Amino acid sequence: MQLINHERLEDPLGETKKACAQMLNERDPSFTLPQPFYKDERVFAVDMQEIFSKEWLFAGMTCEVPKKGNYLTLTVGENPIVLVRGDKDAIHGFYNVCRHRGSKLCLQERGKAAKLVCPYHQWTYELDGRLLFAGSDMGEDFDMNAYGLKPIHVRVAGGFIFVCLSEGEAPSFDEFAETLDHYLEPYDMENTKIAVESNIVEDANWKLVIENNRECYHCNGSHPELLNSLIEFDDTDDPRATDDYKALVARKQADWSAESVPFELKRIGRRNRLTRTPLLNGVVSMTMDGKPGSKKLMGRLQSPDMGSLRILHLPNSWNHFMGDHAIVFRVLPLSAQKTLVTTKWLVHKDAVEGEDYNPDELRRVWDATNDQDRKLAEENQRGINSQAYQPGPYSKTYEFGVIDFLAWYSEQMIDNIEGDVPDLKLAKG
Repeated sequence: MQLINHERLEDPLGETKKACAQMLNERDPSFTLPQPFYKDERVFAVDMQEIFSKEWLFAGMTCEVPKKGNYLTLTVGENPIVLVRGDKDAIHGFYNVCRHRGSKLCLQERGKAAKLVCPYHQWTYELDGRLLFAGSDMGEDFDMNAYGLKPIHVRVAGGFIFVCLSEGEAPSFDEFAETLDHYLEPYDMENTKIAVESNIVEDANWKLVIENNRECYHCNGSHPELLNSLIEFDDTDDPRATDDYKALVARKQADWSAESVPFELKRIGRRNRLTRTPLLNGVVSMTMDGKPGSKKLMGRLQSPDMGSLRILHLPNSWNHFMGDHAIVFRVLPLSAQKTLVTTKWLVHKDAVEGEDYNPDELRRVWDATNDQDRKLAEENQRGINSQAYQPGPYSKTYEFGVIDFLAWYSEQMIDNIEGDVPDLKLAKG
């Protein structure tokens, strides 16, 4: 009796991958996705294999691991990982899994350790992943060199740490890394710190979370706190851009040029987008009163009036950098209809809590906005779960960012699936 179908064991999602690729190939790119992409656990498993295990993901900030031995942990799907600063300021990334019996090594979100020691049986690893100690009971022929921690791809750029869980070569990253370094040079990111952090779980598919972020069509009816400072669009070529906005942009760009601060709109494919745009006239920060949230400015900046440097990195991050503080967002899928959204507020490392900034005031705008977005995404999910749902049209004027996101998602899914399923035949339209 055959107990194991080896072909199915090698790729248990093979048929689901083929179905996903076919649906994405046949979809109208100006419409929402077919229902399974938002609610089906099998499709979610394909997302985790083809997107979150193969693309570069935003993981954390270099200031979170400021010294040798500082580590940061997170979980991508079913994969716990650890990032640790080692010798010569290098940041290493590993699966947070002991090579003995698979226990998690580092159990805290952040910490500091001279060595990485498994709490189960005390196997001990160097910060570069080498196994140093495995006890005296493994036998004389035990090869310590064969049991180092399993590494992951890590890249650092502009104070951000990115990881890729691809077992082979990671996707190209150099252009984005160089661009991020250039745009964030004025902020001296190694000399920042996390002032405050929030984690919320949204009962919605991760793509709905990203879609909601990629448009401000909903902002006027949903985000009064945010619209105290934010202008809904950030590009003078936007069809909604007014003459007043264009004039404001011209004035602010002259100021930023005088400080040698980059502001030009830069796109790297559909995956990455960077641009510096003004906040409302007279507003300098995303706070309730529009005034600086921190008295100590970031990096070499001389004025708090830096607008917002908006940075998009698909599939899991958007960010706002102002003169006085920065806000970074990380999205990590938990299940087909559950997503973790982490928000971190950064300030100059020498800013003093209670004197230079008040954490409660710093976070008020985005705490409110995040909760409003959570409710929107969750109601969106509940409607999509209905048997009445069918893909609906996006506004090409207001929702072009969502169209771009799903175009990127569809292309990456199809390309990555084709690499996994050699016999996949798609009728190219």
